[in-house]
Amino acid sequence: MRSSPFNRSLLSALLATVAAGGLPFAVFAQQGLEQPTMRPLAPSDVRVLQRAAPAEADAGKLDRSDRPTAKDSVAGQADPDQGINIFARMGAPLPDLPPEPEYKGKVDEAYGAFQRGFFLTAVDKALPRAQLGDPAAQTLLAELMDRGLGIKKDAKGAAFWYGQAAAAGDPAAMFKYAMLLMEGKLVAQDKAKADEYMRKAADAGNSSAQFNWAQILVSDNPGQKGLHLALPYYEKAAEQGIADAQYSVAQIYDALKDLPEEKRKQARSWLARAAKAGFDTAQLDMGIWLINGIGGDKNLEEGFRWLKIAAMRGNVVAQNRLSHLYINALGTRPDPVEAAKWYVLSRRAGLKDPALEDFYLGLNDDEQKKAIDAANKFRRI
Repeated sequence: MRSSPFNRSLLSALLATVAAGGLPFAVFAQQGLEQPTMRPLAPSDVRVLQRAAPAEADAGKLDRSDRPTAKDSVAGQADPDQGINIFARMGAPLPDLPPEPEYKGKVDEAYGAFQRGFFLTAVDKALPRAQLGDPAAQTLLAELMDRGLGIKKDAKGAAFWYGQAAAAGDPAAMFKYAMLLMEGKLVAQDKAKADEYMRKAADAGNSSAQFNWAQILVSDNPGQKGLHLALPYYEKAAEQGIADAQYSVAQIYDALKDLPEEKRKQARSWLARAAKAGFDTAQLDMGIWLINGIGGDKNLEEGFRWLKIAAMRGNVVAQNRLSHLYINALGTRPDPVEAAKWYVLSRRAGLKDPALEDFYLGLNDDEQKKAIDAANKFRRI
């Protein structure tokens, strides 16, 4: 079974950023069914760096506030292949597809049935093998029971089979069982055992485990030491497409001053990959980096575009910053009504900004009414 994150409840996700002089951690609460998570932290484990919203966006400088953000998972679509379209219009026959190489490996009928949606068949095929100690079948059976596919939903039964498969060394099962051990709901909470399974799953190549093990290393080793220990695991998870890890790599590459210069130069490209994957916090930071010239040249228009994407998807901080851009004509034309609309939306969400409040109160009644009407019609995408 391909290693991937499983459905889960809300858990804390910690990203440490260290600036010159050693700043404390910044904590971000993340939520999402298809995103990596980490074990909940006790209050004593966390030190929060408070960064207030700037009073104004002077000289094109923006900052970001460490606030919980909504996360949306977005899948892009590739453009059509123009070469094939032209070929077809010319009336030329398309070449035959190359023959697929013959598969000579062992066929897993249980997983094949699962992938085709034949869940009853998958249960019938997996159960006998699971009872005989096959860890891959045990993991599949646990997933089917956990999701109630082809069999009655049974969270405790799923936890049992995840545990059996984890003990036998299946990476996906080790990741899932580590999460169960951290939560302590279906099995007894055991941090030491959870960490052991998470590390083993990470070393075995499970991308979600790699990200989570990096998070654990950061939380258990404050300061730059934790970042250096975690970075290789963040990098591996990032290479496998975990957007949270791509964002973390970008932040660490920018924050740690003792990294090779070639890595530091890649910070913005990793941030862009996380932003393009739909991670709204990365989209927020991408906009700010482009406007402030962090990790590369300034590009006000592109910075405005990324902040608007994040704002349209409900990121409150991006909505606040977008208001500043409209006021100061950074990357866009000045538009007092649009600026007021985005301020109203961010204020409703609880983000106060005295400078924007003064700006809003300085508008005439008609402009305020238009801004409120626009805010009322706003629907996040």
